[in-house]
Amino acid sequence: MSLDMGGGVSRLAARAFQEAAGAALLVDPVADRVLDANLAALGLLGVKREALIDASFAALHPGQRPALVVFSDAVLTLGRHWTRSLIPKTADERPLRLEYEGVRLTEDGREVILLALTDLDERRRRETGAEAELYIRDGIAEWRRVERFFQEVERENQLILKAAGEGVYGVNADGATTFLNPAAERMLGWTAEELVGRNMHATVHHHHADGAHYANDDCPIYAAFRDGAVHNVTDEVFWRKDGTPLWVEYTSTPIRDRGLVVGAVVVFRDIGERREADAKLKAALAEVDALREKLELENAYLQEEIRQEGRHRGIIGKSAAIETTLRQIELVAPTDAAVLITGESGTGKELIARAIHEASGRRERPMIRVNCAAIPRELFESEFFGHARGAFTGALRDRVGRFELADGGTLFLDEVGEIPLEQQGKLLRVLQEGQVERVGEERTRAVDVRIIAATNRDLDAEVRRGTFRRDLFFRLNVFPIHAAPLRERPEDIPLLALHILDRPGRTHGPVKPTLSERDVRRLCAYDWPGNVRELENVIERAAILGRDGRFRIDLPGAEIAPKASQRAVAAEPALLSEDDRRERDRANIVLAMRASGGKLSGPGGAAERLGLRPTTLASRIKTLGIDRSAWRAVV
Repeated sequence: MSLDMGGGVSRLAARAFQEAAGAALLVDPVADRVLDANLAALGLLGVKREALIDASFAALHPGQRPALVVFSDAVLTLGRHWTRSLIPKTADERPLRLEYEGVRLTEDGREVILLALTDLDERRRRETGAEAELYIRDGIAEWRRVERFFQEVERENQLILKAAGEGVYGVNADGATTFLNPAAERMLGWTAEELVGRNMHATVHHHHADGAHYANDDCPIYAAFRDGAVHNVTDEVFWRKDGTPLWVEYTSTPIRDRGLVVGAVVVFRDIGERREADAKLKAALAEVDALREKLELENAYLQEEIRQEGRHRGIIGKSAAIETTLRQIELVAPTDAAVLITGESGTGKELIARAIHEASGRRERPMIRVNCAAIPRELFESEFFGHARGAFTGALRDRVGRFELADGGTLFLDEVGEIPLEQQGKLLRVLQEGQVERVGEERTRAVDVRIIAATNRDLDAEVRRGTFRRDLFFRLNVFPIHAAPLRERPEDIPLLALHILDRPGRTHGPVKPTLSERDVRRLCAYDWPGNVRELENVIERAAILGRDGRFRIDLPGAEIAPKASQRAVAAEPALLSEDDRRERDRANIVLAMRASGGKLSGPGGAAERLGLRPTTLASRIKTLGIDRSAWRAVV
């Protein structure tokens, strides 16, 4: 069927249809047939009239039947409708972007659709041409004025780029370099002629500083294309032409054209010198902090050692017990064997430990003393192994533990029997492996430490009772040394008393006090439950109370005549069983607590009277099972 319906008007209409400038089709949507097509439509689709007339309209749009049905129904229902979703098949298979506008026509009760096909690309070209004509009509003079303005802006921009100290380069949306300023040429070693047109990322930004590949998708410069945001990077590398890294900080700013991101401009500066200076400064500060902390702790420990044991310049005595101890020190000092020193409080266990350290190959490093009885359970690991900053509440900075502090030297574990059972396994592990791990830190640190332990407890009995680990006891008890109590070596008492009087730094009155024979007999007759420490206190007090160089010895308990076995300085001491000794110590402590009115520490307290540390006395009261009622009845 065609539009030739007979009659002059109809022929004119048919001719107008055929020769119209716009492409048009007449379609029967129900029969799915192309009824007619004008010359413009045949030229647009590139087909001959006989191939198109009576052909299937759906076949002209392969694979688009749903969209075709929707469009046809909309035209028939609304009377007029348009769409850009249909793409017709052409003879040369070239893609066409068309706009379909359909109008419903009715002929003999049959509804057909008259389609107008508009080439959108052609329309755009015409609109562009129309805009160009408008610009031309507005005058070439205005266009030249604008051109001169932009040329001036471009010239100023070029001057700024050349004068800038930072490197500046541009890239388009494909990553190709569009320009490069002289500073960038100088820093990167490439000329603008060499880089313009090349992929910038693949040329200067292809790997991380560690050599790992730098993917395009991870590049902040390319990210500016995707998200349209400014990206600031403070620490990355660009690669120079000679293959060396250039540490830079840079800003990547997207460039937009009519709302679309078309590239980015990158401004960068060389931070190599600053980074090197920062690294040196950080390393220096870290080293200073580490050394300062270590020296502070060493100084604190050493000052404590000086305060506590600075009075002892050597092991004083000539008794067989002292000679045995000195021989043991000479034997074990050159080795790295663990030493366990046993003996009552005040017998000089720490002095023996220091003598071993000073005679060993570790004497150039410190001997770090740890009073195990004074460390709270919850701080045991922190004190021994150290902690990292933030490991727990109050951990405001890293702390070096006692094991690290004693690295290369000696760690003296005083009152080792006081370590809680649940913490003994952790200590044993470090002794076995020679490695420590700070609290809150996963890194292990190797330590080279010699262990000397001391206790006034019977560790063998503690092991049998299950309050001390057997394996830890064996690890510590490689070379045992027993510090004899003063009552078992009375022949050393005069020498010790004279040494105490003559030690450096002691302040005398107008007349230097001297020991009489009677003073020596009284000192040798006393039992000395506090051992050498109690002897020191008695001598100091006697020197203070004395007049005109004469001592006034004030010993606990009533004045008694010396026994026959005690008249000679070198007489054999009385033999006591362990039960007898414990009962004697218990009675002596009860007597001291009664004399001090139940006061354990402080001036006039039982600890001072016995010449013991308050913590040692408290531990001994607990060990002997002395109840407060033992002295309260009298107080």
